[in-house]
Amino acid sequence: NIWKDMTNGTSVEEFILLGFPGTWQFRVSFVVVFALVYTLTVIGNASIIALVWRSSNLHTPMYFFLCNLSFLEIWYTTGVVPKAIGVMLGTSQTISFSVCILQLFFLLSLGSTECFLLSVMAYDRYLAICYPLRYSSLMNSVLSVRLALSSWLGGFLAISLLAFLTSRLTFCGPDVINHFLCDIDSCLALSCSDTWPVELATFLTSLIVVVASCVVTLVSYMYIISSILRIQSAHGRKKAFSTCSAHLSVVTIWYGSTMFLYVKPSAQNSLDLNKIVNTFNTMVTPLLNPFIYTLRNKEVKLALGRAFRKK
Repeated sequence: NIWKDMTNGTSVEEFILLGFPGTWQFRVSFVVVFALVYTLTVIGNASIIALVWRSSNLHTPMYFFLCNLSFLEIWYTTGVVPKAIGVMLGTSQTISFSVCILQLFFLLSLGSTECFLLSVMAYDRYLAICYPLRYSSLMNSVLSVRLALSSWLGGFLAISLLAFLTSRLTFCGPDVINHFLCDIDSCLALSCSDTWPVELATFLTSLIVVVASCVVTLVSYMYIISSILRIQSAHGRKKAFSTCSAHLSVVTIWYGSTMFLYVKPSAQNSLDLNKIVNTFNTMVTPLLNPFIYTLRNKEVKLALGRAFRKK
């Protein structure tokens, strides 16, 4: 039976997610925090989508990309939090092998899409600040839709091979994942087969997705900062910088945690540390994004004020 299972690709049919071990009161407190963060994340990002949809003055490429990012964040946190709450309550600690691979593919694909979207948004700000007179012709509605669609397709295609290789790993036991979700490092730690191809695919995919998109973002901001510094008036420099400050804040938070998790030649030894960073990446970042864009963006605040006055 063991040989038959191994020829089918796995001898473990399901995994047990450990979550955050501790007392019942400790885990319940985590559940309350997770539920609150999830609710605020969905409400915040859905509000941005609704606000942009209702406000005609926000029908620009910049806010079109922002809507894509908010839509992504809703699904990104939805792929994590409901299952994590079930794990910590002890009502849904098991996850089948197929669902584990599906969750891994879904989360990594959305994460890759976010990298591409952030680089596209940086390119959009580069055109707006460096070529303000030609911006409307350079970044038209057709190009913005193509860039957004390419980000989504590229994000999911980039993870396809990695997910396939992970699904071919053999798991003979133990079956306990020291996490509240299925991630690459946890699967590699439990596999009893050669994990080198998956580790190599993870590293190369990270270089292509994370590093390449980060380079595009950095180069865009180098030109943006250079253009801003050439503006003579202080008011002009402040106004130009305000159009990209929110995006720059989101980029810094996202790439910092993402590079720690995935841009490495092999699996890290500390799965507990990965768990903490993953919590920040999958919950805190999607929560912060809508607040960063509303608190640091004058146009969004004005549109929000008009919406409340209409109410």
